[in-house]
Amino acid sequence: MNRTTRTGLLAASLAFGMVGVGYASVPLYRLFCQVTGFAGTTQKGIGMQAPGAVTGKTMSIRFDSNHAPSLPWTFAQESNRELVTIGAQDITFYKAKNLSDKPVTGTATFNVTPSQAGKYFTKIQCFCFTEQTLQPGQEVRMPVVFFVDPAILNDPEARKIQEITLSYTFYPVDERKKQS
Repeated sequence: MNRTTRTGLLAASLAFGMVGVGYASVPLYRLFCQVTGFAGTTQKGIGMQAPGAVTGKTMSIRFDSNHAPSLPWTFAQESNRELVTIGAQDITFYKAKNLSDKPVTGTATFNVTPSQAGKYFTKIQCFCFTEQTLQPGQEVRMPVVFFVDPAILNDPEARKIQEITLSYTFYPVDERKKQS
């Protein structure tokens, strides 16, 4: 194989590799955030049990709700703030109502602040795990079952946190993009 062919193959391999990295970057970044709690990404603990209450250790959890102006829903938390025992399973509810005259599907994104708390905030059950379709005028209560991992007490960067904010924003699902 001559030098020009070898250089061409190397350049083509490099270009192909870069395209592959480009396609893999979003799922890899999502996985990185879930593992590390980076950028306030919470842990997903479907089917998991809370580790158990740590006596005398509590955390204030503040709840926030928002929705895109293009989503014809009301969306609100039932409680603004709760004091929970670290390590114990807890539950809170959000309410959504479809104000339109047709079925509307929405999906929720979430964030936890401060961001260092993300890897210690585990959701066992959440409406944010799947898309939600509400019929015209339908109102629903949506639970979030969660716990704060006791490991937060051993992290020098996170153990001084006194309040965690769990924030959700609902967006409409573009049915046309979903079908293509």
